[in-house]
Amino acid sequence: MDLDVFVTTHHTEWDRLDHLLRRGRRLTGAEADELVALYQRTATHLSLIQSSAPDPMLTARLTQLVARARSTVTGARRASWRDAARFLTAGFPAAMYRTRHWWVPTALLSTAVAALIGWWIATHPEVQSAIAAPSELREMTRPGGQYEAYYSSHPAASFAAQVWTNNAQAAAMCLVLGAFLCFPVIWILFLNMLNLGVGMGLMSSAGRLDTFLGLVLPHGLLELTAVFVAAGTGLRLGWTLIDPGPRPRRAALAQEGRAALGMAIGLALVLFVSGVIEGFVTPSGLPTWGRVTIGIVAELAFLLYVYVIGGRAARGGEQGDVELADRSAELPIAA
Repeated sequence: MDLDVFVTTHHTEWDRLDHLLRRGRRLTGAEADELVALYQRTATHLSLIQSSAPDPMLTARLTQLVARARSTVTGARRASWRDAARFLTAGFPAAMYRTRHWWVPTALLSTAVAALIGWWIATHPEVQSAIAAPSELREMTRPGGQYEAYYSSHPAASFAAQVWTNNAQAAAMCLVLGAFLCFPVIWILFLNMLNLGVGMGLMSSAGRLDTFLGLVLPHGLLELTAVFVAAGTGLRLGWTLIDPGPRPRRAALAQEGRAALGMAIGLALVLFVSGVIEGFVTPSGLPTWGRVTIGIVAELAFLLYVYVIGGRAARGGEQGDVELADRSAELPIAA
């Protein structure tokens, strides 16, 4: 192909397409039809030049022109309330349901680790003395001490906001860092269980385990479940890097990564609920059984949300990924 002749023949079409694109939304109906036809022809011209007579400058110009035209012709899809509703009623619960084989064992194993650490600290005075001096331990575990005062030391609204921010960051780190072969997720999870186990062990050694559980369970059931979901999803993402299964590794990571980022948003909402409970219910004057009942109800509602709504959506083919139109093509496609 003679490139000079080709450019001389078609440059007026390219200039016309550029002119129409610059006019934007002020096109008439006939001009809009003309823009579509010129876009299709220019895309064909670009393909011919790339295959027969590649010229870097001309290829760059036509590539930019075709991209602008494609954006104008197809339009950019905007998020709507329908997308938010679909995410909350199908995508998010289905993603959690699909990953249940990861986060349920994570929850059971992590709880066992925290209980083991608590038992070890409670039954070994030398370990307690290594944590803090006896006077400091008495101050932490006495009635009205540091463990109890922690939940009422700040105004409820600001305390709930602070707790929500911290927990949402921890959950997001578990989800994102899972791509680093799982190890950062395991470390973050261990630190959380260590903190829980230390508090459990120290309060148990002071004969106040019931008080500790009464303070932790109202918000902790939902809060820890959200952290376990994030950790399990992060571990699955890391394992996908090791074993992508029948999917190409890049496609598998893209799909699981998009679902994980969506779950970060959903879990932030779950942790917001647990933060409200921790800020307003845990330090309230309600009896222990009332506060724990609220925590159990919130946990059961979450599990029903995952297993009933999420299970139904997952069986219907929902994977927690973005809609097909918003995904990058996994194989080369014609312009």
